[in-house]
Amino acid sequence: MVHGPGLRLDKWLWFARLAPSRSDAQALCESRRLRLDGRVIDRSCARVRPGNVIAFARGDRVIAVRVEALAERRGPFAEAQQLYTLLVGEPAAAPLEAA
Repeated sequence: MVHGPGLRLDKWLWFARLAPSRSDAQALCESRRLRLDGRVIDRSCARVRPGNVIAFARGDRVIAVRVEALAERRGPFAEAQQLYTLLVGEPAAAPLEAA
């Protein structure tokens, strides 16, 4: 069993601005196209913790990020970028939701 602070995956994706809305984040989680530490996710209530790796496809590219921090709110883009490290994908010059 994993212990420590955690946040719902859909909420974290929305806070990190990797999804334009919470309902879009929930749909991504339930689509079975998202992986958390290599495990296929089919529920938006999965817990994410610092150190987890999240990977998913967006269009014709794959995005993989390592969770660096949890948030308590959805802040501006510059603040959201501090929540993760981009491992695979294009560096974000603008919010990923605009892409």
